[in-house]
Amino acid sequence: MSAPLTLNLPQGSLQFTFSSEAAQGLKVALNELMTALKAAAAQGGEPARRTPQPPMEYRHTGDVFLEVFCNPNIWPSPFAAKALITLRDDRIRVTTEAELSQIYEDVNAYLS
Repeated sequence: MSAPLTLNLPQGSLQFTFSSEAAQGLKVALNELMTALKAAAAQGGEPARRTPQPPMEYRHTGDVFLEVFCNPNIWPSPFAAKALITLRDDRIRVTTEAELSQIYEDVNAYLS
């Protein structure tokens, strides 16, 4: 079953049809990223001096194409991190940046 997922942005929001299975996959990817960011923050020091982490690249193709990208190596904590969101279909493409913590909250709210 698909229901609309709303991702809140600093100025506005994106709402699109998204399945609960796809949302679970996005939640897993976000959980892994948050864990990596928390571990890096616990190491302390400058982000450039930490052990490099692989970027998170979540992609889903359904009614629309959704991509969420975040490089954890440039953010000091999960609460400062931002992710690049691309949402497109055959008629429109939107690329924007959003706070990682807000995306995480939006996906959790969608799943509950």
